Amino acid sequence: MKRVSLTFRLSMMFVCAVVAVLVVAGFTFDAFSRQHFKALDRQAMTEKLESIRQIMDGEAGSVDSSEVVLQLQALLGAHQELSASIVTKGGRTIFATANGATQPTAAVHEAGEGLLEWTAGGHTYRGMKAQVHLVNEAEPLTAWLSMDITSHMHFVKTLRWWLVIGLAISALVSAALGWLVARSGLKPVAQVTQVAASMSAGSLKERIPMDSVPRELESLVSSFNAMLARLEESFVRLSNFSADIAHELRTPISNLRTHTEVILSQKRAPDTYEENLYSNLEDLNRLSSIIDGMLFLAKSDNGLVLPAKEKIELRSVVEKLFEYYQLLAEDTGVKLQVSGHGAVYGDGTMLDRMISNLLSNALRYTPPDCTISVKIESLGRMIIVSVTNLGEEIAAEHLPRLFDRFYRADPARRDGATNNAGLGLAIVKSLVDAHDGTVGCVSRDGHTTFVIRLPAWPAD
Repeated sequence: MKRVSLTFRLSMMFVCAVVAVLVVAGFTFDAFSRQHFKALDRQAMTEKLESIRQIMDGEAGSVDSSEVVLQLQALLGAHQELSASIVTKGGRTIFATANGATQPTAAVHEAGEGLLEWTAGGHTYRGMKAQVHLVNEAEPLTAWLSMDITSHMHFVKTLRWWLVIGLAISALVSAALGWLVARSGLKPVAQVTQVAASMSAGSLKERIPMDSVPRELESLVSSFNAMLARLEESFVRLSNFSADIAHELRTPISNLRTHTEVILSQKRAPDTYEENLYSNLEDLNRLSSIIDGMLFLAKSDNGLVLPAKEKIELRSVVEKLFEYYQLLAEDTGVKLQVSGHGAVYGDGTMLDRMISNLLSNALRYTPPDCTISVKIESLGRMIIVSVTNLGEEIAAEHLPRLFDRFYRADPARRDGATNNAGLGLAIVKSLVDAHDGTVGCVSRDGHTTFVIRLPAWPAD
């Protein structure tokens, strides 16, 4: 089934709104018209009945029957659309106009305030009756007034037809205007669609200008531009990441190939082959480290790194790692110290790797005869682990990207050491994210501090 366009929907909504307003206005106008004619008829017949009472009761100054008839004839004879008759209780007519009052015989209904409506002989009538008294007569009489309103009803029907025709024409015009208005108003949406359709790896820098965007679409366009900015940033990082992977893998593979080609160029002693195999083993270990790190990060990106949930005392983890790194630290005169206590809710193996990577990174850049301190403290429901070392400060522009894969703040260290593939801090961030924590870095006044915040073990 073909989906209806937004322009068509808005046009139809506009048409429906216009038609609804016109229908309500038409019904209101029709009701007011009919009510207006009815009020005029009621007022005219009420005034005539009151005049009839005054004439027959002698209030008009006549007491003679013949004079009463003449006065009634003068009062009612000039109105051709109005007919009147006065009858006795027995049905005898005392007075009647030339056209004679048409009295209802069937299908009579009340029209309000004593007004009656009925049809007879293809005509529609509206009438009123009242009890009157003839001067010097005790017997009450009935005065009938009727008015032929066929022309009025014909006018109302004609008016209704014109309203229907006007409604149909207005609906068509409204549909055309609604389509034009909707099409013009949705131009920014079409522009968004055009930009989205033209998106490619080489055009991620394009943005939709905000100058001509209506206020209602500012949020949509701003969100779309922000999405393009994120995509551009992610694509740049992915491109750099691919280049970094190629660079990191090229060096050990090139070394392996060169060593192998040289050693195979001629016959050599067994000791030479053994030395070459040891050299190749170092490069293979580096390749294995890079591949293991990449596999771990790939699992982390896909939510496959699920830490165990158990109580881990962080001080014991740090002290165990100090024993492992003690010999390396003594070779450079670096001291290791830990302070504080704190238990977290996490995976012991992952926490061990997380802090180990930070200690390894700190040992790599700490000058001789300095101290690496690890501080553990509790802050509300979080445990703060800080790893601080002295050394060269990291420039502020590098801090946001320290945890990117293969990123190094110092381009001179691009090739790095054999076991330094530039994945350590990226793995730290993945491990911290898996534990619902955060990690950051502060570097100033000759001190560089990596700060990890992890959920604390619930208090007993």
